[in-house]
Amino acid sequence: MQIVITTRHILKALYVLAWIIFIGLCYEAGVWVFNPVVTMYYSESNVMYPGIHQLYHFDKGHYFTEIILIVIPAVLKAILFYMIVKLLHDEKLNMNQPFNAATGRFLLTAAYISLGIGIFALWAVKHTLWLETLGAKLPSIQTLSIAGGDVWLFMAVILFIVAQIFKRGIELQAENDLTI
Repeated sequence: MQIVITTRHILKALYVLAWIIFIGLCYEAGVWVFNPVVTMYYSESNVMYPGIHQLYHFDKGHYFTEIILIVIPAVLKAILFYMIVKLLHDEKLNMNQPFNAATGRFLLTAAYISLGIGIFALWAVKHTLWLETLGAKLPSIQTLSIAGGDVWLFMAVILFIVAQIFKRGIELQAENDLTI
């Protein structure tokens, strides 16, 4: 007996995996959005990321700037995976005609979101390192989930290139449909 794994099976597995990642990213973004409220009104023992609480006592303006620079990439990551879940759920990936407008739009939008994640993550890293030079004690960049901005920028460039290839593929496919 031979087990055959088709593209449909792989897409179903990726759909489930995308849902799991999306839920995790929503949780992380939610924690970062509500962490400042907990920091302002409750004791330090209730704070999810206690290292960042020290920045609140160091300077409230820098604290909120840091939180905003952490929240933006976290929310953009969740949006990106929402788009992936939506693309797979709506079954807009037509394997008979893979070059369609929905896939092209998805790739271009994903490229712009990846670019935003990369820019804001790098900005957050620079801001965190600058705060450390001022004497603020902060958790590591990995703990703050802002590391890897350069990887997101690299992915954005690759997605822009693939989006342009898809755009040309859509044009060629439309020409083929007209000539038949």
